Amino acid sequence: MQANMGSVPLLEAKNLTKTFLTNKKQTVHAVNSVNLAVYPGETLALVGESGCGKSTLGKTLIRMLSATSGEVYFRGQEITKMKEKDFRPIRKKLQMVFQDPYASLDPRMKVRDLIAEPLETYRVCRTKHETTERVAELMGRVGLPEEFLPRYPHQFSGGQRQRIGIARAIALEPEILICDEPVSALDVSVQSQILNLLKKLKEEMQLTSLFIGHDLSVINFIADRVCVMFLGSVCEIAPKEVLYKKPLHPYTTFLLDAIPHADPSLRGRARKLIEGEIPSPVHLPDGCCFHTRCPYADDRCKTERPELKDFGDGHMAACHHAGCSVISD
Repeated sequence: MQANMGSVPLLEAKNLTKTFLTNKKQTVHAVNSVNLAVYPGETLALVGESGCGKSTLGKTLIRMLSATSGEVYFRGQEITKMKEKDFRPIRKKLQMVFQDPYASLDPRMKVRDLIAEPLETYRVCRTKHETTERVAELMGRVGLPEEFLPRYPHQFSGGQRQRIGIARAIALEPEILICDEPVSALDVSVQSQILNLLKKLKEEMQLTSLFIGHDLSVINFIADRVCVMFLGSVCEIAPKEVLYKKPLHPYTTFLLDAIPHADPSLRGRARKLIEGEIPSPVHLPDGCCFHTRCPYADDRCKTERPELKDFGDGHMAACHHAGCSVISD
């Protein structure tokens, strides 16, 4: 399902910032003044290199981490400063599937109890028997048999554990599912199964998803829109087909060019490579955060931070030279 860009965002961040303080009292700028909207029914993908702030942004959006500044709105209601008792009914509508399906499951708990925990916390079912029936139903929805209920997480494969994590995440019938690199820890042969499961559940439950990942081949399969991040900032946002066909930001161009293609005719072709080291999130560069690695950077890039500019059809980029022929070529 494509996003209805004319509709009101289901989840929206405005100037959202998240910093951390190190043991040496240095400030790590993990998320920097991010503006982002997630529309009903879509899958918006966050993509970028490791350490760019994708997971931190996802967790801050649903208050697993507290925002340093800025606001997050769910259905138009500001939730970042909301009291916990007022946020509790909203919490159940915002759920997360984690990257490591083993670390996210308590090894001391049986599968039945792991999936039942959110149901019991919110008193969804009236009796223990009703809870067990609901858990069995959830297991079936993610493709696991009921006889697995008395087993422990260590008795399952990685793919099966991720299915358990997904069953737990959808137990409260959320409106938004944050998927934090849900297939990166799995074998390639299992990844497609989990991706197909997530797509199926999205359609069945009319879910809205924020999919965090770094594999652009996976993103191409799962996403409706793509948001590219670098060093805690948003570089580019566009519908998937538009972004893959005509990227406007040089960083996006480099990422797309790095995708391997099974085409013998492309053998030996010169690839655009990103040079230099990623700047430290403790000491952010002035101007554009990408200018230290960008071959097109000029003096303006080094002093003036570019804002996200709308290029039409939902395509936005934060680059002083976005759309210039020097980047397109």
